[in-house]
Amino acid sequence: MDFGMVFDTAFANALADMLGGIPVVDPVNDSLLPPPQFPNSVEKGKTRIVGGIRPQNYDAAYRPDGPRVVYDSKSLNEVSSIRKNWQNMINDLATEASTVHTRFPYCIVAFIVALPRPALQPAQERALIRTLERLGSREDELDQHHLAEAIAMCVWDPDTGLIDPNVPPRDSPLRIEAMPERIYPAYLDRYKNLPPHEAEEEQDAIEAAEDEGEPDVPMPPPGA
Repeated sequence: MDFGMVFDTAFANALADMLGGIPVVDPVNDSLLPPPQFPNSVEKGKTRIVGGIRPQNYDAAYRPDGPRVVYDSKSLNEVSSIRKNWQNMINDLATEASTVHTRFPYCIVAFIVALPRPALQPAQERALIRTLERLGSREDELDQHHLAEAIAMCVWDPDTGLIDPNVPPRDSPLRIEAMPERIYPAYLDRYKNLPPHEAEEEQDAIEAAEDEGEPDVPMPPPGA
């Protein structure tokens, strides 16, 4: 269970970097808004979203004006748990995506599923890969609500903490290195040039012009 928090921290930090180096902060209890002193921040921890089906806590979120990105990690840690509960976990993922998308269709939903190598049997591994690939295939805001924009499946070694480099297959969208390739384009498509990024991009353009040595606009002579 503690290993899941490693993914949560890494995801929150990466999302904050993607958004321009904004702070990563703790949510305020069950608040539906980010902390007032950090309105433009990534929250890591139990972040409460009231969706169209039920209120739901996510492990990280970006919600400057409502949820734009939400993320949750899931883990099953024993052979018997995976065998009995993997389909229930799939139902939970679909419900969490649906409860956000029914109310916030533009929100990007991301999941990481972490499973220890010794507990994962070949039959469950194949079934999980096929099912998660289908579930993580949402392309735009008009797509089905129960689908997620990005899902990563990580099979890890409890002795070393390392992720198995061969699972999922190298061409699978479930590879953890493929997750940014799904989240970043989706975010740009839905939120580029919208506040708070609009002001940031204007400032970046000004600074870039100054760095390139753009000549200053000449001032008119006195009395002109």
